[in-house]
Amino acid sequence: MGLFNRTKTTTPTTTAVQTQAGPDLAHLTGDWTIDNTHSEVAFSVRHAMVTNVKGRFTEYDGKLHLDGSVPGNSSAELVIKVASVDTNQAQRDEHLRTGDFFAAEAHPEIRFRSTSTEPLGDDAYRMAGELTIKGTTRPVVLDLEYTGSATDAYGAQRVGFEGKAVVDRTDFGLTYNAALETGGVLIGEKVKLSFDISAVKAV
Repeated sequence: MGLFNRTKTTTPTTTAVQTQAGPDLAHLTGDWTIDNTHSEVAFSVRHAMVTNVKGRFTEYDGKLHLDGSVPGNSSAELVIKVASVDTNQAQRDEHLRTGDFFAAEAHPEIRFRSTSTEPLGDDAYRMAGELTIKGTTRPVVLDLEYTGSATDAYGAQRVGFEGKAVVDRTDFGLTYNAALETGGVLIGEKVKLSFDISAVKAV
């Protein structure tokens, strides 16, 4: 069952009719804070044309508003500290913080703000928004999966989502690269973003 219940019209159609959330999911409506100790904001990019370098950001703050009656009113905001980039290689991380890439001193934060949310059926959702990196804002679309909700051992209500998106780093001014002797370039332009989110309901 998805986060928001949906019904179908009585005539054949590929578009489901949006209805109010069932009573078993009504408790999910409200404001939530992302718990970054149980979440991950990660990325991967092609390296030397043959493999992928993976990394993550370890410091970020995020908020969700879930509306069980009108999914389109659900929203998200995320602020990432650029200096927290971690690819498990200190020299590479320092390079990523320089002007060749994120320019962390001049642009210390990456920001995402949603502009719309669309239920796709079952547990799938699509969230459109604005992503700001290095002072440049571009539209981005996230594919999300609702992974469930529970009350943890400390009595806190939790909700989970997994998400993914693909962006072109050059759209944000991250244009650094180097040519390979065998052809091609050192760093791919397409960056795969992934999110594994656990959020706690505000009390």
